[in-house]
Amino acid sequence: MKYYLVAGEASGDLHGANLMKALKIEDGNAVFRYFGGDKMQTEGGQLVKHYADMAFMGFTEVVANLRTIFKNLRTCKEDILAWKPDVLVLIDFPGFNLKIAEFAKANNMLVCYYISPKVWAWNQRRVLKIKRVVDHMFCILPFEVSFYKNWGMEVDYVGNPLLDEIAQFEADPEFRASAGLGDEKIIALLPGSRKQEIERLLPVMLSVVDEYPDYTFAIAAAPTFGEAYYQQFIGTKKVKLLFNNTYNLLHHAHAAIVASGTATLETALFQVPQVVVYKGGVISIAIARMLIKIKFISLVNLIVDKKIVTELIQEDCNTEKVSKELHLILDGSGRGQMFTDYKALLNLMGKPGASAKTAKLITTYLAKK
Repeated sequence: MKYYLVAGEASGDLHGANLMKALKIEDGNAVFRYFGGDKMQTEGGQLVKHYADMAFMGFTEVVANLRTIFKNLRTCKEDILAWKPDVLVLIDFPGFNLKIAEFAKANNMLVCYYISPKVWAWNQRRVLKIKRVVDHMFCILPFEVSFYKNWGMEVDYVGNPLLDEIAQFEADPEFRASAGLGDEKIIALLPGSRKQEIERLLPVMLSVVDEYPDYTFAIAAAPTFGEAYYQQFIGTKKVKLLFNNTYNLLHHAHAAIVASGTATLETALFQVPQVVVYKGGVISIAIARMLIKIKFISLVNLIVDKKIVTELIQEDCNTEKVSKELHLILDGSGRGQMFTDYKALLNLMGKPGASAKTAKLITTYLAKK
């Protein structure tokens, strides 16, 4: 069968690669074409567009890049029509992918959506569109099943694919030596993979480095940017820069400062105490605060439905507050409490197997097509 996948971010590339691996087990004749990234490329098939040219964060940033977004949409639609896949598999990235879903449904294609858009956070009426243009929705957060049911839509809960990725991870025993890390405790900095978030968050993260001379700080760098790009922020500070080694870094980290997003959940699953940070454009944040109807922004807190990790958003994302919260989880009372709360999170997350379950469901639905 021919599978066309669309992932527009680093996390989608990761989940897309694991899904492709699982689909090859279910379907020995699977052929892939996709919008994605390096991880998906390692599974074969044809990359049409890299996510580095697609991910824009915030309302104003999207508006400023509308020409590029419309060009990417046009390219995707034309390529799908030309290739004629048996099924379209959309991975998160709702601003883009719901438009592609609508197009595909208008052209009588089977549309599967892996990792639900966060419609429960704002503009919940988007579920009505999803019911119209998506044939099968695969959810990875436990509370999403009841949410969709309240809107009269049946979905498949498959568990969280991060559990798959972490279960496959094997720590490199030579990591500290090869990365030039000594015996000091490590504070990991995860500033995200998008240019806008890196440029807003990394300077704040780095501003606390000099206050903790007994620790080694290390940045989990996005592979889409080079060393020179990060060095402009690091300057002369005592900081290690690590590419393609996020899980090894988290495996050894004593604590972390993390950009809101998938990385917060990854950090928690590695049992690393963390401070979550986020900064957006002033207008984007003002609009978001009017529209978004959730208590938390980090997946860790959302899943458990209580504050486990501290979230420093916008004006609270500053040197003083980041340093204060970091101190609490390095040696303070907050560290032990966070470990306790992480246990509740793990119980809710369940077991690995999301990619395999999703692949099996997709091939089953294809067979019934």
